[in-house]
Amino acid sequence: MTRKSYLLTAIVAVAAITLVGCSSGDSGSSGDSSSGKLRMSVWSSDEAQMALFNSIADEYMEQNPEITSIKFESLPFDDYNTTLTTQVAGGNAPDLAWVGDISKDLIAADALMPLNDAFSGTDDWEFDDVLPSLKEQYSKDGELYAFPFSNSPYALYVNTDLLAEADQTWDGGDVTWDDIAAKSSAVNQATGKAGLVIRDFDFSSWQHLESVWAGWGGSPWNSEGTTCTFDSPEMTEAFQFIHDSIFVDGAMPGPGVTADFFAGDSAFTVAQVSRASLLDGSFQFDIAPLPNGPAEDYAVIGQAGMGVLKSSPNAEQAVDFLTFLTNPENSAKLAQFFPPPRESLLTGDKLAEVNDKLSAEQLQSVVIDELPQATTNVNHTNPAEIGDTVRVVLDELWSANADVPAALADVCGALDPMLSE
Repeated sequence: MTRKSYLLTAIVAVAAITLVGCSSGDSGSSGDSSSGKLRMSVWSSDEAQMALFNSIADEYMEQNPEITSIKFESLPFDDYNTTLTTQVAGGNAPDLAWVGDISKDLIAADALMPLNDAFSGTDDWEFDDVLPSLKEQYSKDGELYAFPFSNSPYALYVNTDLLAEADQTWDGGDVTWDDIAAKSSAVNQATGKAGLVIRDFDFSSWQHLESVWAGWGGSPWNSEGTTCTFDSPEMTEAFQFIHDSIFVDGAMPGPGVTADFFAGDSAFTVAQVSRASLLDGSFQFDIAPLPNGPAEDYAVIGQAGMGVLKSSPNAEQAVDFLTFLTNPENSAKLAQFFPPPRESLLTGDKLAEVNDKLSAEQLQSVVIDELPQATTNVNHTNPAEIGDTVRVVLDELWSANADVPAALADVCGALDPMLSE
């Protein structure tokens, strides 16, 4: 079965489960069938993050002895949506799940429990403290269906040791994409190591290039999501910059080359602020907002939410645990790894209290100052089908003699029929 088929099958299955639950008048929860055990699917396997989640779960179980087990199930990120939707379709769905680009499909299928009443009806939860702009992706008609626990801006990480080795300076001031390309090329020529790496792109996950094309004011489709704009002047210029950086200037590594910034393999990387947990002290570094392009004053954040599946036999208890997990006290703990949506926690000093990698000044610069102008990662219904379609057509771009405008026109030729549906 293809990834598209898994997704469509799962959404239909979830919708059917939801209708059955609603017809019995219990909001999708089966009440008496509650097992006393909760399971949450996540895409992290970071030991420190899992230790924190487990400690919060232990505290919850002490206060709620009817819950005897809370398990955080780590699924590989690349297969996360497929695995989750396959579990739903097979009747083995988790009670809670992290959700990202699949959120629109789950909300459209009425597959997630509504959260407004639970959050606003809990003493000291402070529902109004959650920034409205950060709730949008996980809301419909004013109802919140997943808590946006992670709102991590993309930032530029800098290996200042490697720059110095290549006789390149770094003063931490405003820089442009052209500046970064020039320094990256110089590092590659002088040291043989990579210059700029867009983390997790790997010539397949094209969505991560948004951190670059946003600097040109580009977007893959119009605001309604009905028309492809890969072939717009802004996207064409941005992708020409990327192509030249790879195949002309040597500023970015080409296909098949692996370079991990956090292992010291490149001078720069673009990654979310939450990836700072990977810094191990093996080299001197700095972190800065994304470089300026023709479109200045832009920022991009990657969001992740936590929701409760209506198909869960423990849905009401799972909502209660989610309410506990995301209250002000626990949100402050989670802020160690995940930039929170709570306005009361969004100061450099507050974040620095629980972050041992970045200073208050750095956090102020790359998180607090960026959030007001940030846009979320591109998202659309049927993300697997759209993602695979774009990836396959974009493959023609990743060769030295590629015609960038023609390749992007081909993307729109394949994508427009899907968007118009």
